[in-house]
Order: sequence, then structure tokens, then C-alpha cells
Amino acid sequence: MESEVERKKLRVLVAVDESENSFYAIEWAMDHLRDVISAEPDTGRAGGLLTLLHVHPPYAHYVYPAGSAAVFAATSVPESVKKEREERTAALFTRALQICRGKMVKAETLVLEGDPKDVICQAVEQMHVDLLVIGNRGLGMIKRAFLGSVSDYCAHHAKCPILIVKPPRESSTSTATATASSK
Repeated sequence: MESEVERKKLRVLVAVDESENSFYAIEWAMDHLRDVISAEPDTGRAGGLLTLLHVHPPYAHYVYPAGSAAVFAATSVPESVKKEREERTAALFTRALQICRGKMVKAETLVLEGDPKDVICQAVEQMHVDLLVIGNRGLGMIKRAFLGSVSDYCAHHAKCPILIVKPPRESSTSTATATASSK
């Protein structure tokens, strides 16, 4: 008899953006969580559910001052921005899904709009996610204090365990080596 943990499908949410650290987080999740999120054909057990989430910041209509009057941006500007956003999101998911297919893991995609840190935490709660995987840009303490950190916010507010995947050491050491050798 299988235990309840073995029967339950694990719901994993990976937050993705266009950064290399985000794609590294996807690869890390595929390498380390593949056994719990992929189907097991030999046993007939279904695998978990992997969702790739991308959050668009809300689009703001801008008002431009024009002498004593204010002029709104032309309607073609929001349409062109929307089209560009959709194309970039499609390219992002194409790359992310190629990583998943290469590791033989099925994934679904989800696009939401809003402040990324809030939207990710809301999605975790609404989807009853068991594990949130998120990349980390590796900001220092001062930059994180001024710029904020989505991963830091989610670590404190997400209603599930969170795995923050830091960038590989190779990139930071190779950058330091390249800088040192150029001096």
C-alpha cells in the first residue's frame, strides 16, 4: 500500500523571467526534481504537475505634458507594446519548454499580470503549490535593499516551501578571473 505522500501529485511552480538565472533555476529543477514531477511509466503512477509562471508588470498608460494640456499616448503605442510583450513571452516559454522536453518533463505555462512578487505569492496560494522554485540574481545586501528582491519577498510571504536557486559559482568566478587577468 502506497503512503499518502507517494500518491499525491507534487505541484511545483517555477517562476521564470528573461534572465539567465531564471533558466538556470529551470535546469536545476529539472535535474533535481525530475523524479518527483515526471510520470513513472513502469509503475503507472502519474507524476507531479510542473507550472512555469511568467508575470508581466502592469502596463501603465502614460500622459505626456504638452504646454498647458496633457496628451495621452497614442493607442498604437499600447498595441505595439502588447505585441512585443507577447512575442518576448512566447520566446521565453519556447526556451523554457525546450529545457523541460530535453529532461522528459511535461510542463504547463501560465502568464499573469501585476507586481511579480505579489502575483507569484497569490498564484502559489490559489494553485495550492507544494514547492516554489525561483532564481536569484545574486544582489548584494545594499542593492537588494534599494531594488527589492522577488525571491526574498517570496521567501517571507509564499504559503509553501520555496527553493531559491542561486546563480552558479562558475559565472561569478569566471567574471572575477577575467577582471583580474585584464588588469
